[in-house]
Amino acid sequence: MDTTATVIFIIASFALGILTIVQRNSIPPSLRRGTAIAAIVFIAFAFFLIVYSLTTMGS
Repeated sequence: MDTTATVIFIIASFALGILTIVQRNSIPPSLRRGTAIAAIVFIAFAFFLIVYSLTTMGS
């Protein structure tokens, strides 16, 4: 199984989370909540992909 897309998604989702935290003062208030919710959802899915890949590693 090719995991390139999964690794890119994981890196991108964590980067979005870090950028949201670091740049929270320069994000307009109207976009701040949506960006934070999107980052939380992406990071949660990235954790799911990490756990799923670890459980199916031996198969």
